[in-house]
Amino acid sequence: MTEGLEASTTGSGTAPGSYAAARLSLLSPEAQPGPPRRSGLAQVTDRWLAGLLHTAAGEPDTPAVRGLSLVAVGGYGRGELSPRSDLDLLLLHDGSRDARRLAGIADGLWYPVWDQGLALDHSVRTAREALTTAAEDLKVQLGLLDARHLAGDPALTASLRSAVLAGWRNQAPRRLPELRDMCAARAERHGELQFLLEPDLKEARGGLRDITALRAVAASWLADAPREGLERARVCLQDVRDALHLATGRATDRLTLQEHDQVAAGLGLLDADTLLREVYEAARTVSYACDVTWREVDRVLRARAARPRLRTLLGRTAVERAPLAEGVVEQDGEAVLALGARPDRDPVLLLRAAAAAAQAGIPLSRHAVRRLAATVKPLPVPWPAPAREELVTLLGAGPPAVDVWEALEAEGLVTRLLPDWERVRCRPQRNAVHRWTVDRHLVETAVQASAMTRRVGRPDLLLVAALLHDIGKGWPGDHSVAGETIARDMARRMGFPPADTQTLALLVRHHLLLVETATRRDLDDPATVRVITDAVRDTGTLELLHALTEADALATGPAAWSAWRGSLVADLAKRAAAVLAGTAAPATAAPAAPTADEERTAVEAWRTKAPALSLRARAEEAMGDPGEDGGGPVGVELRIALPDRAGVLPAVAGVLALHRLTVRAAELRPLELPEEITGAGARVLLLNWRVAAEYGSLPEAGRLRADLIRALDGSLDIPARLAEREQAYRPGRRRGTTAPPPRVTVARVGSSVATVLEVRAQDAPGLLHRIGRALETAGVHVRSAHVSTLGANAVDAFYVTGPDGAPLGDLEATEAARTVQEALTPR
Repeated sequence: MTEGLEASTTGSGTAPGSYAAARLSLLSPEAQPGPPRRSGLAQVTDRWLAGLLHTAAGEPDTPAVRGLSLVAVGGYGRGELSPRSDLDLLLLHDGSRDARRLAGIADGLWYPVWDQGLALDHSVRTAREALTTAAEDLKVQLGLLDARHLAGDPALTASLRSAVLAGWRNQAPRRLPELRDMCAARAERHGELQFLLEPDLKEARGGLRDITALRAVAASWLADAPREGLERARVCLQDVRDALHLATGRATDRLTLQEHDQVAAGLGLLDADTLLREVYEAARTVSYACDVTWREVDRVLRARAARPRLRTLLGRTAVERAPLAEGVVEQDGEAVLALGARPDRDPVLLLRAAAAAAQAGIPLSRHAVRRLAATVKPLPVPWPAPAREELVTLLGAGPPAVDVWEALEAEGLVTRLLPDWERVRCRPQRNAVHRWTVDRHLVETAVQASAMTRRVGRPDLLLVAALLHDIGKGWPGDHSVAGETIARDMARRMGFPPADTQTLALLVRHHLLLVETATRRDLDDPATVRVITDAVRDTGTLELLHALTEADALATGPAAWSAWRGSLVADLAKRAAAVLAGTAAPATAAPAAPTADEERTAVEAWRTKAPALSLRARAEEAMGDPGEDGGGPVGVELRIALPDRAGVLPAVAGVLALHRLTVRAAELRPLELPEEITGAGARVLLLNWRVAAEYGSLPEAGRLRADLIRALDGSLDIPARLAEREQAYRPGRRRGTTAPPPRVTVARVGSSVATVLEVRAQDAPGLLHRIGRALETAGVHVRSAHVSTLGANAVDAFYVTGPDGAPLGDLEATEAARTVQEALTPR
């Protein structure tokens, strides 16, 4: 490794006067800025320092000075000199000169530098001393990794560089974790560059120090950073620092508010917001590269430390993979695409992979993201329902969704999914209350909203509204007004039905209404409550707006929410809900008349005294091209009819879970067959399911029917089989995201013929089976049920009666709800 050894080694250095003139010329407004200026400053400084060394050593006319060399380290060693950069210099010697002579040479170097008004970081060492200091001080070692020969004995510098690099590579397993901890501590002190209004361009996370750390990792040969965009990010941050130095006349790395306009003008940018957006984009690139690189370092170090547990016949370590979703598996702590995944045939795979990674609480691998970016098909417009469901699942995953979202951002996939996102991406917020850029604030609001999904009947609308509530900030005028129009258009493209689209638009338009009204108006004035009720019109929208208000404030920053504000907003929402609840009680919907297909299936079940099944593909939800090697999970309608009896719901739900069928929606209702068909009348239970294969293809109807018969007669132990499956398919897996606790309540306004239990919980294999068993334990009969899965949230309503067929009393209903909640609460 001899890069940089071509620097001048002659005595023809630049005199102080000519050096100062050359330096001033490079710093003038007419000089070419950017990398040419930085390399020019380094070159004139190299020549001047070379002359100083030869003069100080008393050998001005010799081509080299034996046993002595001047070495640039750190940023100067990389040939990057900003207008006010320090000069990091090492006077390297072989120990042959006495201390007094060596001190005289050093003085001949350092004093002229100080006379020029330049900051200097200097040392005088032998190679052995330099290596010893590097072994003790990581910062010294990082500086020596960029050592570059300036003048004197090139062999001495080359020997030091070789020893430094060899030592770094040998010590990498010990020193890289130390470097990672140093970077983390620095980030804790200085914050994240991509979100700060007054960032430190060097020390903050995503800044120039992190780029130096990535160079050090690459030099270890243990791992390498993603190269795409990293050089452009480095140049951007250095250009901004150069402009900052010229604007202030000081060696500063903090871009304070008062310098924004001047620095933007110096770079020829439109305004200060454009400047910050470019800085944030560069910092985001660096931060993502750091995340990916440190994960790879951890993976390599784990692999080196662990003994191979399983080897193939070829002697290579077998790769353990655990399925996460169709086409997505976990490998080495990351979500990767399965070997048979076909992004070119499965447009929902992008969102399915992101949702699976976030739900499992693991990163989405860079290789998977890049492959998806290169090959995945665009989603049709409007989106198919599975795409919406996966987006909601991703948003509902809580904090792990942030890293997955950032991975998608790194490859431009977010704006490909949501073109309107471009206007808010990396957009600064010049408000001390806000902690984040607009785009990150939207994601953080969804994170906060994910903890409130049990409070609302439509968690999917809450999460999407959280993601879109400030989408209008990229447009002129009132961002709520602009956002309403944008959100309505985005909701239509996502495939939301008209009523849901209107609700989302309303939530975006009025997302500040509750908090502004509660803190500025008299809550005892009926007109105040009327402002809210006129805007939201129903209790379902009100509860969504209440949760969105709190999530938005919590994601803004500590100053935006307090117990006082929360109590005012809750009080106003409670008063508005009381008014809305008193306007009209919802009517109990009459059961729908059976279709001819439903009646035919029911008659077959009555005649055979056994379950009757029919399956129908949902063509409107096709997610890929037809063919056995294309597409994602197959969506089907599954209809099951069987004689009314106890234990039907847990049996059917358990069999579906055993066959890895994910329930997206379900309806259970009794069907009275007419006397002209049965002769005496009969009651059959009809279950309509919308299901999708969790992995692979759908099971055969005959196998489903056989297992269902076994489940009903007690010969199939569903709980034991589900436990075995969980153990087999999730070996050693982390638990994934921490979901909000389940919530089971008795509906305030229910049916006149049954008690309505509302269940809101995290969707999981076997969830309906556990609910059904808990209802049996509670001694109630399920008259009908309406099940829906919204992203990763199950929102279910069960119409139950007592053994006598009448609605439950208040105590019985409360006890039944408690029994179900206890059955769903993790222990």
